[in-house]
Amino acid sequence: MASGTTSKSVLATWPAEEALYEVVNGQRLELPPMSVYSTWITSRLSYRLGPFAEQQRLGTVVTENLFILDAESDLRRRPDLAYVSAERWPLDREIPREGDWEVIPDLAVEVISPSELFEDTIGKVAEYFRFGVRQVWLVLPREEQVYIYDSPTSVRILGSSQELDGGNLLPGFRLPLAHLFQREAGNGAPIP
Repeated sequence: MASGTTSKSVLATWPAEEALYEVVNGQRLELPPMSVYSTWITSRLSYRLGPFAEQQRLGTVVTENLFILDAESDLRRRPDLAYVSAERWPLDREIPREGDWEVIPDLAVEVISPSELFEDTIGKVAEYFRFGVRQVWLVLPREEQVYIYDSPTSVRILGSSQELDGGNLLPGFRLPLAHLFQREAGNGAPIP
């Protein structure tokens, strides 16, 4: 068999991955798949944000975690990346080993894939704020922009030549967006 190919018998026995989903009014809704580039951007952002929050003892960063926003109406959302401050979930409190996390994140990050409808994402932004999320970042990889929502109607748009900062949520966090959206510096060297 040639390198890089997979036989049909191996594919037939490969376990099917469970599709990612959210729950809205008790109904399980499958999420559209993320593109490779959107997944890569989410990983890069998590790689930068997670260690920063941990080293500064500010809180916890998670990816693809299902949060219970409203238990009464059974609303559970899964931001691509989220930050929960130590204020909302103390660092010495154990994170649940199973099930969904019963805490409202301080920051919800959605990385937009080509398969996602912008209108659906804007609806999520309003929901996040309605249930207590303090800030929402929409990352648009194709446009190389980040929309920073401080409320459903207050947004700042940053381009790839600007710097993303953590503001009051993550004081001291800074990330040039050129580093988020590019693999290499102009001279071919990897971006730190």
